[in-house]
Amino acid sequence: MSKDSLHILLVEDEPSIAELLRFTLQGAGFAISIATDASQARTLIAGALPQLVLLDWMLPDTSGLALLGEWRRQARTAALPVIMLTAKGMEEDKVKGLNEGADDYVTKPFSPKELVARVQALLRRKAPELGQQSLSYGLLSIDTERHRVSVQQRDIELDQAEFKLLRYMVAHPERIFSRAQLLDKVWGDHTFIEERTVDVHIMRLRKSLGVAADYVKTVRGMGYKLSMDDN
Repeated sequence: MSKDSLHILLVEDEPSIAELLRFTLQGAGFAISIATDASQARTLIAGALPQLVLLDWMLPDTSGLALLGEWRRQARTAALPVIMLTAKGMEEDKVKGLNEGADDYVTKPFSPKELVARVQALLRRKAPELGQQSLSYGLLSIDTERHRVSVQQRDIELDQAEFKLLRYMVAHPERIFSRAQLLDKVWGDHTFIEERTVDVHIMRLRKSLGVAADYVKTVRGMGYKLSMDDN
């Protein structure tokens, strides 16, 4: 699984659990930030969106469930992948958490290895460009673990920006993305880059792709998409 710049926010007020999970997740290749209460979590989320949040139900200031509800009501965080961590194991508690918008639910005590597996499974569902070791489309093949791209089984050289852009588009073929959406999804929602810079990266990507350059389509007035269709 590719974890290039993959950031997880852990919201947990119990120091021993937080350190155990930090150690486990960093060992699996993830970058970890820790918030010990809802206030800190809000501040970190305001700074930059992580790829996934591990959210404890019982926090000292605001419950994790209430915090999750806040995120789900805001457009910027509505689709943020969230796994609830809780000692509440009753079925009605799980239903309440899932109904509030949790993507998964892990009851304490749990195996750290199981949690890593749950994280990986959720990322495969929510962000396939990050959760798969290989991607392919037409003449293109991407080894996300080794950062290798080939066209007709011949390796090509891409810089970091081109690689991330292609990886995202190959994971979402036939979908039209505006420049703003590509900036958000590829470079992060707090990246201060002008939208026109995306055009430059698209131009360079097409040049690097050679015979597959035509896969990257311009959709007039809307943005870009990856497609083998001539239309």
